[in-house]
Amino acid sequence: MARALRLARKGLFTTTPNPRVGCVIVKDDVVVGEGWHARAGEAHAEIHALNAAGAQARGATAYITLEPCSHHGRTPPCADALIGAGVARVVAAMRDPNPQVGGNGLEKLRAAGIAFESGLMEVEARELNIGFVSRMTRGRPWLRLKVAASLDGKTALNNGRSQWITGPEARRDGHAWRARACAILTGAGTVRDDDPRLTVRDVETERQPLRVVVDSHLETPPTAHIVEGGNALVVAASEDAAKVAALRAAGAEVMVLPNPQGKVDLPCLLQALAGRGVNELHVEAGHKLNGSLLREGLVDELLLYFAPTLLGSGREMFPLPELTDLAGRRDLKIVDLRRVGADIRILARPLAA
Repeated sequence: MARALRLARKGLFTTTPNPRVGCVIVKDDVVVGEGWHARAGEAHAEIHALNAAGAQARGATAYITLEPCSHHGRTPPCADALIGAGVARVVAAMRDPNPQVGGNGLEKLRAAGIAFESGLMEVEARELNIGFVSRMTRGRPWLRLKVAASLDGKTALNNGRSQWITGPEARRDGHAWRARACAILTGAGTVRDDDPRLTVRDVETERQPLRVVVDSHLETPPTAHIVEGGNALVVAASEDAAKVAALRAAGAEVMVLPNPQGKVDLPCLLQALAGRGVNELHVEAGHKLNGSLLREGLVDELLLYFAPTLLGSGREMFPLPELTDLAGRRDLKIVDLRRVGADIRILARPLAA
């Protein structure tokens, strides 16, 4: 199963909106076939492994990181393929959270006389597909908020200058997190101050995530780098026909999702992105949008890079309400802590998530 998980990671940047899945087929303690899912619409991991195993799949055990699919999507059901190949036993790391599968795969296998087990290395399998699980079970993407800051918690000078606080290794690492995401979210303030492209450049990938701008008043200019080349979505709280037309002419899509306060409805935005197949949402925004996402309880994970420097006065990572009692603090669980070049990287999750 560990090998199957390593194979599944080969699709880390490419499988969206599908889950990352690996499969290893073993007969008489020898690996006879293996494979992984690379792209939506292409063969699933089980099919690649069965093709590699050929006749040796009969009577073998298939180790799969996710319960085999049982429904017709872009490809036929993998459960049927395993049955047809004569596999004797299937070991899945986890059940499929997709309600279209939801145990149907295992029932098909058992009805055909194939032994089925699940739960082996389930924690690792869930982590690999944490966004897919979130979309299937909660109806919204897994939201990862990335912030680069000085050791005293400043993300920019008071005049907005922030390039570059962290070093090249941390920036390259950040691009790898961008690459695994289905979409990258930022705010109109970041577009105004930094004019970012928010593309993946420092790691090799064949797919660019959707770029999303939260822009209540449609302040994003059609000439902004983030709009170049299309694959951009501007989400507003009100519609200005002229501005919308200009953005669409530049290649951007425009969506209007207001809340009662005249701002973009962030929970509705996450639901809309889930409807587009977004599993992991990577946020690189300014302190105002960061704070809004935290206050609304939409942040699942914090990806924090701290540079060994002090800025003193400057912009905070996220403005949160002042506390008068420590009981109101927001506790986090540190999932990972490491050095990246000269900087420190912390991956943390709210304890309530």
